[in-house]
Amino acid sequence: MAYFIELKTYTDERGSLNSIDRALPFDIKRIYYIYNVNESLNRGGHRHFETVEGLICMNGTFTVLIDNGREKKEYYLSDPSKILIMEIGDWHVMYDLSPDAVLMGIASTNYDPKDYAYEPLSIS
Repeated sequence: MAYFIELKTYTDERGSLNSIDRALPFDIKRIYYIYNVNESLNRGGHRHFETVEGLICMNGTFTVLIDNGREKKEYYLSDPSKILIMEIGDWHVMYDLSPDAVLMGIASTNYDPKDYAYEPLSIS
């Protein structure tokens, strides 16, 4: 199931800085950004066979629903010092993105359309 990693924040009179240095449980192969999202639409709606991902709310707010086939859980993201780690098989959908939301995704694999499944896991 997905979980948060909290980055160390360095703050002084110049502002705040976070560094993703040896913080992730995977090597970064891909970084992507989502922004200017139509407020009435969702993003995501899939799971991966091989990819582990991290989601960071760089600006604004949004909610992520995770369904790993055994449990469902919502995560509210609003803090750029927290990374939501989504494990292999975590079906996810991002919604309620604020108008100013900027979502940064970090992935353990390069893009491969064969790595995507569009239905949640069904475990009996």
